[in-house]
Amino acid sequence: MSTIFIISAPSGSGKSTLVKHLLANVPRLRFSVSYTTREPRGAEKDGENYHFVTREAFETMLAGNEFLEWAKVFDRDYYGTHQGILEDAREHGQDLVLDIDVQGARQLKEKFPDAGAVVTIFILPPSKQELEQRLRSRGEDSDEVIARRLGKAADEIRNYEAYDYVLINRDLREAEATLSAIVRAERVRRARIEDQIRPILDTFKS
Repeated sequence: MSTIFIISAPSGSGKSTLVKHLLANVPRLRFSVSYTTREPRGAEKDGENYHFVTREAFETMLAGNEFLEWAKVFDRDYYGTHQGILEDAREHGQDLVLDIDVQGARQLKEKFPDAGAVVTIFILPPSKQELEQRLRSRGEDSDEVIARRLGKAADEIRNYEAYDYVLINRDLREAEATLSAIVRAERVRRARIEDQIRPILDTFKS
């Protein structure tokens, strides 16, 4: 049974960098590439950063109940996780890493209520000022877009109590190590490895 690791954070919190390090350093992880109706930004590539689809295509998949979770952001663009990626991860003995927002995390917690089936991690910036500085340093967004992102960040951060873990990204190397440690620790929860424990216990029977 695959574990779903959900990683959420306001835009600019360093989430992408942390996830990239996690995938490179912890084995048996599959990253879920989300579907979206928004236009690609900068050097983003279809199938690598997102699956870029039309609104009509997304809504057709939505009507067919093909998404594990989905959301509409800023009342404009759709984002969603296709259920096929979880099925593929299970077939290959992998855990799934999702980069999704609070709304999507809530949907998956409700869909998979068993303890440990979904592990949620929220990445928190050190402060609003630091987050704004990171957004401006990217040079991708206008002042209006940055203001909107900061407003959305404030809304997202209010939901931190819904998450299993909160990782404050003050120091990148420390945050990378902590995120990897969370995944490794979750993998050895007793309930998750009962099938490995019982054969060992059997060897001690007289």
